[in-house]
Amino acid sequence: MILGQRLSEWCGHGPILEQDIALTNIALDFIGQARNLYQYAAEVEGKGRTEDDFAFLRDPLDYKNVLLVEQPNGNWGQTIMRQFLYDSFNFYFYNELKSSTDTQISAIAEKSLKEIKYHLRYSSEWTVRLGDGTEESHAKMQNALDDLWMYTGELCTPDALDKEATEAGIGVDLNKIRPYVEEKVDAILTRATLQKPESNWMQKGGKQGQHSEHLGFILAEMQFMQRAYPGAEW
Repeated sequence: MILGQRLSEWCGHGPILEQDIALTNIALDFIGQARNLYQYAAEVEGKGRTEDDFAFLRDPLDYKNVLLVEQPNGNWGQTIMRQFLYDSFNFYFYNELKSSTDTQISAIAEKSLKEIKYHLRYSSEWTVRLGDGTEESHAKMQNALDDLWMYTGELCTPDALDKEATEAGIGVDLNKIRPYVEEKVDAILTRATLQKPESNWMQKGGKQGQHSEHLGFILAEMQFMQRAYPGAEW
C-alpha cells in the first residue's frame, strides 16, 4: 500500500508519457494487492472492519511496512533503484508464498505473482539501462544505491511475527529466500556496472512500527479524505 502510494506521486510527472503510465500501472498493481490482503485480513479478524479501515484509519505506529518503501521518490534513478531493490525481494517472497498452507493467501500470491514478475523485469531493465548508460545516469544510480542500501537488510530479516507465520506454515521463511534475493541483486548490479556498498550496517524498525519521518507525510495525504469525512463513499 505504501509503495503504491509513493509510486502514484509520479502520475503526471514521469520523464516521458510511456514511463509515466508504466509507473502508474505498477502503483495500481500494488494497491490492488494490498486490497486483496486487507479484505482477507478483515474477514479473518471478524470485527466488522473493512479494507478501508486498514488503509485509512490506522495511525503510523500501526503500520508495519519496511522502511525502504516509504523513502522519497527523488529523481527517476532514485525511484528505479528503490523499486529494483524491493522487487528483487518481493518476487521471491511471493513465489514462496504460493506454498502457504492458507489457501486464500496462496491464491492471492498466485494472482499477484503475475504482476510482480513484470515489476521485477521492468525495474531490472531500467537499472541496467541507467547504471550502464551515460556518466550522469551511472552517477545518479550509484548515489541512489548508496543512499538506499541501508534499508535493504530489513527485507530478509525475520522478526517474531515472520517466525510465527513460518512455523505455522502460513508465511515465508525469509532466511530461505535471502540467497536468491542476494544473487538476483548482485547479478543486476554487475550488469549495471554498479558497486554494492561495503557497509553491512542496516536500518531497522519499520516492521515493528518504528518509521522514518516520511511515513507521517504519506499518510497525511493518503488518509485526508477518510479522516476529514468519516465513512464517505463515492
